Amino acid sequence: MSGSAPPGATRVVVALGITQTLAWASSYYIPAVLAVPMARSLGIASSWVFGAFSAALVLSALIAPWVGRMIDAKGGRTMLTASNVVLAAGLALLAVAQGPVVLLLGWLVMGLGISMGLYDAAFATLAGLYGRAARGPITGITLIAGFASTVGWPVSAVLEEVVGWRGACLAWAGLHLVLGLPLNRFLVPPAPPPEKAAAAAEPDGPPPPRFAMPLLAVVFATTWFVAGAMAAHLPVLLEAAGTTTAVAIAAGALIGPAQVGARILEFSFLRRFHPLVSARIATLCHPIGAAVLALYGGPAAAVFVVLHGMGNGVLTIAKGTLPLAVFGPVGYGARTGLISAPSRLLQATAPFLFGLVLEGGGVAWALWLTAGCCLAAFVALLLLRAVPPPGAALPE
Repeated sequence: MSGSAPPGATRVVVALGITQTLAWASSYYIPAVLAVPMARSLGIASSWVFGAFSAALVLSALIAPWVGRMIDAKGGRTMLTASNVVLAAGLALLAVAQGPVVLLLGWLVMGLGISMGLYDAAFATLAGLYGRAARGPITGITLIAGFASTVGWPVSAVLEEVVGWRGACLAWAGLHLVLGLPLNRFLVPPAPPPEKAAAAAEPDGPPPPRFAMPLLAVVFATTWFVAGAMAAHLPVLLEAAGTTTAVAIAAGALIGPAQVGARILEFSFLRRFHPLVSARIATLCHPIGAAVLALYGGPAAAVFVVLHGMGNGVLTIAKGTLPLAVFGPVGYGARTGLISAPSRLLQATAPFLFGLVLEGGGVAWALWLTAGCCLAAFVALLLLRAVPPPGAALPE
């Protein structure tokens, strides 16, 4: 953390970075590795497992506003600590499932934990602790948790090979209880009382721009749809564009480093500008990469992946910093819960809808869809004008 970081923020950022890595690795990223062995063991189609996971994401979207209001009222430490228990319970249910009913129940419990314990909850916790100064800490935890897939996928694969998918779920559950829960409970400080936080939030600043809430909802819904589609279909898309399977997998591995590299750029250079600047740049990365892939095919796979990863890395930060910059910290949790609900719903449908377009229309139509979504987000960000916080004149 830089010298401008709030006092004590480094400890909190490291703790939340670790717990966020654990939360993402053991929830959002386990279907890619464990869905097939789960389905094979239970005698069901793997699509059923992915459908249950989509149901979990839908549930997480529905309860997100409630989670945000609770964090606004009481701070995020209790919610984050509870999320470790809920995610551990969901993983335990998955581990003991003998059929699709208990498997679905386990994923629904996981959906509760996802809403309670992933980025939105962590961002709201930081906003409650540090107010407008939370931009740096938000970027910091995404720098650490940007390696969640890099850690999670191989760990899940090794656990599945050594102790089976049930043992892998139980191992992740145990880590939530022995690692995640103590870090969230003892290293995340309690939030200041609501009246003190409100007094420190400079409520007399300029009002937010008109239509800011729906514009931000459009930005995050469209970009998260693209992120969900790429997470599920990137290797298949690259193969359809003309690469071999080996090249597609190797290119896909560049997403993590690209995300982290872009977040370092945001943390070191772009932080001096209003978050709208970096968000607008980020929404253009995927369309530029899509144009290169459409023009040059397989040889441009790595360029496409790096540009997509860079844009996605910064947009993850923007999901936390833009609402903070536009509205301020008062009511941050409830607002981000409402803004994120459409994005979670679209993200849940993205693998299915994008798969239909890719299968029916080919690479060209698939790239038109995702590039169009990102360009729609760019236009929405152009309509959202920057309003500097009281006492500051942030350039746009």
